[in-house]
Amino acid sequence: MIHYIRLIRPLQWLKNVFVFAPIFFSTNLLKPEFFWPTLVVFASFCLISSSIYCFNDLKDVEADRQHPKKCHRPIASGKVSVMGGYVMMLLCTIGALAILPLAQSENTPYLYAIIIGYWLMNIGYCLKLKQFAILDVSIIAIGFVMRVLVGGIATDIYISHWLVMMTFLVTLFLAFTKRNDDYRIYEQTGTKPRVSITGYNKTFINEATAIIASVTLVCYIMYTMSPEVIHRLGTRYVYLTSGWVLAGLLRYLQNMIVFGLSGSPTKSLVKDHFVQFCILGWIASFFVIIYL
Repeated sequence: MIHYIRLIRPLQWLKNVFVFAPIFFSTNLLKPEFFWPTLVVFASFCLISSSIYCFNDLKDVEADRQHPKKCHRPIASGKVSVMGGYVMMLLCTIGALAILPLAQSENTPYLYAIIIGYWLMNIGYCLKLKQFAILDVSIIAIGFVMRVLVGGIATDIYISHWLVMMTFLVTLFLAFTKRNDDYRIYEQTGTKPRVSITGYNKTFINEATAIIASVTLVCYIMYTMSPEVIHRLGTRYVYLTSGWVLAGLLRYLQNMIVFGLSGSPTKSLVKDHFVQFCILGWIASFFVIIYL
């Protein structure tokens, strides 16, 4: 059973907390009528993303066996059979769709459309689209935007253009840091961790991440000082949280360029105490400013 649990990658479910962004930024986080439908779509996204992880491991099983780290994945290592992988993929897909009515949302048809659209996009990503540089990281970022959208639709909360832009930029930044690790493996071993890696090199990745980090910070500062946001949140002090964002971005750049620890943003979140401190500090300061 432990190998089936590893197959669905529960650690990666941390990525799905983006569905809570709409109720957090709209000051509705503590209201049960908003929290429950968000929790349901969070669970649905966890299951549908696990379905994609299963399919990805099935599709890339031969390539994973040649990878220094991915060779330990359940299917690549033989701990889970190919048939077992397909069964788990099917169960996760059915579960993701079956629980959506529990959200009791008037927009349930749209929730189905986004979840199914996300599934189809990522199936296409696993089959072919991930072979194209830049397009591969863009699809990853779009997937996070879809998480935010589903959180807003489930609760009927308006999603501002600021939230969409920042979600796309931050996750695009993280995707590029992951490509840096892939390129490092390519340089050291001559083995391509992914086909698209030939469309990248160290200079391009470093410059791209620096540009995206700069644009992200500027976008966030503009968001905090926007008259629309000040009026909606009822405070002009949100800009004080910008320091946490800057510190977090700089830490990720340091991990990528200096320490070479950018392989998994999720693992960085779990293991890097500096990143944890920045995120907790940002959440706490934002919570105090808009809720207290």
